[in-house]
Amino acid sequence: MQAFDLVRPADLKAAIAAGAASSTAQQGASVRFLAGGTTLVDLMKLDVEHPDRIVDINRLGLEAVRRLDDGNLLVGATARNSDLAHHPDVKKNYAALSQAILSGASTQLRNAATTAGNLLQRTRCMYFRDTASPCNKRLPGSGCPAIGGANRMLAILGTSEACIASNPSDMAVAMLAYDAVVHVAAPPGGRQIPLAEFYVLPGDRPDIENVLAPGELITHVTLPPRPAGERSLYLKLRDRASYEFALVSAAAAVTLKDGKMATACLALGGVGARPWRVAAAEAALVGRRPDDGAFGMAAGIVLRGARPQSENGFKIELARRCIVHALKQVTQ
Repeated sequence: MQAFDLVRPADLKAAIAAGAASSTAQQGASVRFLAGGTTLVDLMKLDVEHPDRIVDINRLGLEAVRRLDDGNLLVGATARNSDLAHHPDVKKNYAALSQAILSGASTQLRNAATTAGNLLQRTRCMYFRDTASPCNKRLPGSGCPAIGGANRMLAILGTSEACIASNPSDMAVAMLAYDAVVHVAAPPGGRQIPLAEFYVLPGDRPDIENVLAPGELITHVTLPPRPAGERSLYLKLRDRASYEFALVSAAAAVTLKDGKMATACLALGGVGARPWRVAAAEAALVGRRPDDGAFGMAAGIVLRGARPQSENGFKIELARRCIVHALKQVTQ
């Protein structure tokens, strides 16, 4: 780990100024914001991340989880994963989010990890984390040894010739299904980014993972109120029952009316270069009776264009079964 400057700003304005001071127009500027540090510190130790400045945002009062006057649920950037998962409002109205968080990492890590940090997690692709290997996500143009290499855990949707890394976040999958909006502060002024527009597919620049500009700081996320009678769940398929990333996961939320699906939200994890949601699949479910035929049709729409690699072709069938089972459970 290389030496760096540590800044502990007293308020949000000072934090934004500290973040902007060492930013450049280039993605991957030399400043990083620190909250739980459960990913950033690991990557710094591996020499994958080597910022010149760390801005500690833990003293900024961004940990609240509360209902706003407009009905949205505000989730602060530094709200700890455990606090969010066990929050009564989340457990009651956003069950898939609570389940997604509790399915990830360990109790110790959930007690430290934060909302913004979880959304900004970087891939667990072994080549990305090993600086002895080339990796287009670390150094564009250096190559992607995962293509044709060890790729069992990696993506089959949204990949490119430059990168097949998968997004590791469970929280982001559930938040995507719930139409979350990311709120960002920056020197020119804040902005709101729908989570569906937050992540960037790899293309020929897999080092650019989201739409944040250097120095922009996530302050909170909002989740809109849910339809009356909605049921939701998070189903995670993995190699072992705990402390493991998803092979495939699904966040499903459905309401029923007169024996048919009135609304349907579906997002996948473990299979995409970003958390994966397909509006056409959801639209195809609306107005249909909840049965294997409807669920299988939706799965087929979601998985169109899948590009399996040498070791992860099994994910297509596993994802189909995950979707069908999640939708079956949530509509029973």
